[in-house]
Amino acid sequence: MTARLTPNQFRQLLAERILILDGAMGTMIQQHCLDEAAFRGEEFANWPCDVRGNNDLLVLSQPELITDIHRQYLLAGADIIETNTFNSTSIAMADYQMERLAARINHEAAALARKVCDEITAQQPDKPRFVAGVLGPTNRTASISPKVNDPGFRNISFDQLVDAYTEATHALIAGGADIIMLETIFDTLNAKAAAFAVLKVFDELGYKLPVMISGTITDASGRTLSGQTTEAFYHSLAHVEPVCFGLNCALGPDLLRPYVETLANIAEAYVSVHPNAGLPNEFGEYDLGTVEMAREIADWAEQGFVNIVGGCCGTTPEHIKALYTAVKHLAPRQPKAVSHSFNLAGLEAFSVEW
Repeated sequence: MTARLTPNQFRQLLAERILILDGAMGTMIQQHCLDEAAFRGEEFANWPCDVRGNNDLLVLSQPELITDIHRQYLLAGADIIETNTFNSTSIAMADYQMERLAARINHEAAALARKVCDEITAQQPDKPRFVAGVLGPTNRTASISPKVNDPGFRNISFDQLVDAYTEATHALIAGGADIIMLETIFDTLNAKAAAFAVLKVFDELGYKLPVMISGTITDASGRTLSGQTTEAFYHSLAHVEPVCFGLNCALGPDLLRPYVETLANIAEAYVSVHPNAGLPNEFGEYDLGTVEMAREIADWAEQGFVNIVGGCCGTTPEHIKALYTAVKHLAPRQPKAVSHSFNLAGLEAFSVEW
C-alpha cells in the first residue's frame, strides 16, 4: 500500500506551490446521458427502486467510466482528485434503499481513485497525485427543521450523523484515501458531526490523515444555509485543525471573491477554493468559460488568497487545465500566524485579541 500522507507532509507541499484540485464529477457523468439500465449495470439489474441519478453507485456499476473521468482530470493537471462519494453515507443512500452499500461504495470509490492516481504518478513521478476521500453534507440538516410549522423538529440527529460519517471514513481510508475532505458544508452542525467522526476514526486507527474542510456560501447574503458568515463558519470548525479550510459550490468566482478574501485574511490553515463555473442559466447549465474562470482565479493567487484551486459544478477537465496553466508559476498563500485571540461564533463571529 502507498505510504500514508501525513498532515505535515501535506503542509510542506502547500507551502511550496499552489495545488490543483479536480473539477465536477456530476457534470462529466451527465455528458454520458446514462439511462436507468446503465446506472444499474448487471449487479443491480433487479433493484426494487429506480437508481438513475445515483452517481455514486457508478463506482460499482460503471467503474471504467468513473476511472476515465478521474484520469482526465489528472492529465489536465490536477494534483488531487476527489472520490465519487458525495452522497455515499447510509443517510443519503436511503433514498435508493442502498444504506447497506454505503461502506462498500466508499471503499471502492477510494480504491478506483487510488489506482489511477498511482498510475499517473508512476508516469510523472515529479508530480505526485493524491486522493481526497469526500464526505458530503448528506440530504438532512441537523440545524434546521424541514417543517415550517414545527421549528423544533429534526429529521436527523447528531449521533446518527456521527455513525454514518464514521462508517464512511473508515471505508475511505481502507480504500486508499490520502486526505479526508468535508465538502460543500451548508450546515455547521452536520460538519461538526463529520469532524467528530473523522477524529474518532483517527484515534481508533492510531494515525491521522490531512483534513480539508470546505463550506458553501449559499447566496449573495454571504452566509451558509444555517446562517453563518464566512468568519463565523471558520471559527466554528478551527478546533479540528484542518490542514486546509475553504469554500466551494453555489457561486461562481466573481461572486465568491469577497468571501475568499475574508477567509484568506483570517485563516491560520491553508486555503482551498473550488467555485462553480458561474451561476446556472435558465436551462440549469453553467456558462463560464475556461479563460474567464482561469483569469478570475489567477487574480486570487496573485493577491495571495489561495493554496488549492479547482472547480465545482459545471467545470470540466478543460477548466482544470486552464487553472493549472494560470497559477502554476504563482506563489502560494502563506497562512496567518497563529494567534492567541479568543474566538466565539454564532451566526457571526466575535473575537477578543489578548
